[in-house]
Amino acid sequence: MADKFYITTPLYYVNASPHIGHSYTNIVADTLARYMRRNLGGENVWFLTGTDEHGQKIQKAADSAGLTPAAFADNMVIKFKKLWEDLGISYDDFIRTTEERHIKTVQRILEILYKRRDIYQDKYEGWYCTPCETFWPETQVSKQLCPDCKRPIEKISETNYFFKLSGYQEWLVKHIEGNPKFILPEIRRNEVLSFLKLNKLSDLCISRPKGRLSWGILLPFSPDHITYVWFDALINYISAVGEFDKEGRYNSRWWPADLHLIGKDILRQHAVYWPIILRALGIEPPKTILAHGWWMIDQEKMSKSLGNVVSPVEVAQKFGVEVYRYFLLRDVPFGLDGNFSEEAIVKRFNSDLANDLGNLVYRTLTMIEKYYHGIVPAQGKLDAQGNAISLKIKALPEEMRSAMDIPNFALALENTWVLINMANKYVEETKPWSLAKENRTEELKSFIRLLVDVNREVARQLYPFMPRTSECILEQIGNDSIKKGTPLFPRLPAGIDTGKPGK
Repeated sequence: MADKFYITTPLYYVNASPHIGHSYTNIVADTLARYMRRNLGGENVWFLTGTDEHGQKIQKAADSAGLTPAAFADNMVIKFKKLWEDLGISYDDFIRTTEERHIKTVQRILEILYKRRDIYQDKYEGWYCTPCETFWPETQVSKQLCPDCKRPIEKISETNYFFKLSGYQEWLVKHIEGNPKFILPEIRRNEVLSFLKLNKLSDLCISRPKGRLSWGILLPFSPDHITYVWFDALINYISAVGEFDKEGRYNSRWWPADLHLIGKDILRQHAVYWPIILRALGIEPPKTILAHGWWMIDQEKMSKSLGNVVSPVEVAQKFGVEVYRYFLLRDVPFGLDGNFSEEAIVKRFNSDLANDLGNLVYRTLTMIEKYYHGIVPAQGKLDAQGNAISLKIKALPEEMRSAMDIPNFALALENTWVLINMANKYVEETKPWSLAKENRTEELKSFIRLLVDVNREVARQLYPFMPRTSECILEQIGNDSIKKGTPLFPRLPAGIDTGKPGK
């Protein structure tokens, strides 16, 4: 096992409030970070998130709000940090692209690459999408619309600085082919390889004229140009955890990143631009770039322009943070697109959390209270069904490790629910009330103690996914005695307008 684990999320653009897509990425990252802290120790795990605060969209949003870009970004950062606090996101560092440590590193990298002649000046004539802040070659443009966002683009002509992406294309193809886990899942790896093999890379325009855009990082070798937001933002992954020496060598305890977690819509920037920038700097690429799917509403991607964005704050307030985390991690296999609905959350709540997990915990506590005055009984001899459950308890940590290595959160949780369901079935078939009535005390004691062991193991394995629920179970089922509280997840009544049920 590695001696450290460095995981990152994308930097979230602060032109609008966070939505479910943002929260999904950070919940996934938090789950992996919590899991790895348990395996490696907290001091050996570093979880980075943050905000992307430069560019035309920020400047326009700030103008519309009657604020300076800096003041607008400050206000939006508060919203992101509050959401992460509410969702229990245990990040170790939060970086902003307006911080001095980041600006200093970006300018140092620009100087290094310019001196090595990987950055050059040239005139650009072609199509430009302002909402995406992206230049597009004629071959990729149809009907004067942006290939990504489908909004109108404009033809511009201006002098800018370019980074030599094209010189590293062959290296990148070989690196991807030689490292199967560099881009995951495999469908995204194939997508990038197909793009690289079918297209010749154009050099990347990494500046904007200061006259057109003033909100950004100034190029150290040109007072008339601002750094392109995508070149600026990607560098956060190294500006947060290390620095360059006088000779231009980068030093960091944490690099290379073990996992860059991103949405599939920013795959090209992370799987093409970023590794090539690092290669030009003589820095090792990240070990894995992991791209997840989108959350959809009625089979359409959530979009501010379509007006179908769902607020994670409202959903978490309504159903509870732990329910929200569970739903996002369990309902869709990681990497695929998911369809979001409150009806689907209610179904997961009542079936998995109320009927299965909540029922098992509460009935175990009730039986300890009823038959043993709240004292946890000692272990005893098990029957065949009990032995099968005991073997499942022992197997679960390795099953969890295998699922998290992929990662496949739905599978990891499904394996845990197999144990929960085995235990609930054991209760129904063993009929502990009959054991008590017939004075079969040793069998009853062994039966209940096994349920205690199941609950404890379930709580341990749930911790990365549902930390508060895990802690609550372990608090109620203590080492020697119980502290019975209210049911963890009381069933929701018919309908979904039910206030704020759950934890």
